[in-house]
Amino acid sequence: MTALDPGVGVDVEGVLRSRGQRIHAVLMSRIPDGQPDRWLYDLVRDYPARPAKHIRPAICLATAVAFGGEESEVVLPAVAIEMLHNAFLVHDDIADGSLRRRGEPTLHAGAGVGLALNAGDALAVLAQRTIRDALDRYPVAVADRVADEFDTMMARTVEGQAIELGWCRDGIVDLTPEDYLDLIMHKTCWYTTIHPMRVGALVGSRGRTDLAPMIRFGFYLGAAFQIRDDLLNLTGSEAQYGKEILGDLHEGKRTLMLIHLVGAATPDERRLLDRYLAADRSERTDAMVEDVHALMLRHRSIDFAAEFADGIAGSARDAFEVAFASAADNEGSRFIEALIPYMLERTA
Repeated sequence: MTALDPGVGVDVEGVLRSRGQRIHAVLMSRIPDGQPDRWLYDLVRDYPARPAKHIRPAICLATAVAFGGEESEVVLPAVAIEMLHNAFLVHDDIADGSLRRRGEPTLHAGAGVGLALNAGDALAVLAQRTIRDALDRYPVAVADRVADEFDTMMARTVEGQAIELGWCRDGIVDLTPEDYLDLIMHKTCWYTTIHPMRVGALVGSRGRTDLAPMIRFGFYLGAAFQIRDDLLNLTGSEAQYGKEILGDLHEGKRTLMLIHLVGAATPDERRLLDRYLAADRSERTDAMVEDVHALMLRHRSIDFAAEFADGIAGSARDAFEVAFASAADNEGSRFIEALIPYMLERTA
């Protein structure tokens, strides 16, 4: 396909809203209307019912169209990834001790950790049931590959979560931007961008297109998404972002900004950071968080991350041309390319 002018003629937010409405309706229809309701199925519906971007399923639908398929062919895999995304959010909020999600109290804050964990497990079970139902609609060779893609995505994601939690538990501080990129390749990129694109291309092309270039492009696109998400946690507003601002600092997450700060800090500042990161979340006061935030501003760590994301987006544009070389020049491919600047500019 020929090079496109990114974003021209594409209303990314409008596409996300329209596709999100479709995905939301199908997802909610697949949650059982049975018992126990207030201890399980009402809780399962909680996060999916909250306002969301639905970026992952939208990527899956658009990529299928770009490679010659119909959105209807990948609705169930798209719904499955959105279900699994919500399951991950429930579990992540518990692991991180987060207080807010999509502008409201986290599920475990209202229902308790036990019931919230169980609801997250149920969402994962429903995601697997949904992907199994989708496989019945594909030729055997394609169905087997879609199943493998789903299994691989789940494995990569929990590996990434383990790395991030392990860094925090074991007090690992001396990290590099490359370590951060390896983390988000697993924790974010695989299930946010790589998997939705690979499944969309696989189904849309009837298994004929080369999926390998989707890994490189999906990595760059997902990295831009995650860095922007980390930046919004420091610079956005809770009304836009939907989570508590500076929550990543309270949790001690090894974001790109924190990694840069550790490397740029003076010896006295480094000792402060080491004590801060060795503490439990409950021991990190608002004043301590503000001090670390001030250090990030002093050492331009936030600017560093924003510039880093710009470079990532430039690489994503080149990788897009390779990954979508055999795709049609249509609304699907134009939407995917428009996501490159969108990932850097989004405010929520």
